[in-house]
Amino acid sequence: MGIKNFQGARKHQTTESNNTLLKVSDYMTKSLITFKETQSVEDVMQTLVDKRISGGPVVNNSKALIGMISETDCMKQISESRYYNMPMENQTIEKYVCKNVDTIDGNMNIFDAATKFIETKRRRFPVLIDGVLVGQISQSDVLKAALMFNGQNW
Repeated sequence: MGIKNFQGARKHQTTESNNTLLKVSDYMTKSLITFKETQSVEDVMQTLVDKRISGGPVVNNSKALIGMISETDCMKQISESRYYNMPMENQTIEKYVCKNVDTIDGNMNIFDAATKFIETKRRRFPVLIDGVLVGQISQSDVLKAALMFNGQNW
């Protein structure tokens, strides 16, 4: 006698896929700490330390995304300041902002976002919907989303 099936009873499949339920916009951070290009390096470093974050988006007065600033970008300024023996007190972040920024669409599903994190080796992505900055998603946000579903439901 042959073996028929080891899978057992299956849950009823719904017509709506779980992938459509796992949108980036549902798991991203919406209340962002943002910076302006005119802020001093010391001010940005203080905010990064106080808020325990490693970077954030830089926006203009219209809240449009200009780029990203990170701890590493601030350390570049520290290094240059020491090398040239120049005080940092009046230096702005404008010169150190990374303007070539990869973004994620808020309507992208979490699985595609996870793949993008793996491929680009980034820690965070600004989230845009119709070209407007609406949030930021980090690797830990993707992990939190994955924990809400077990692997059998994927």
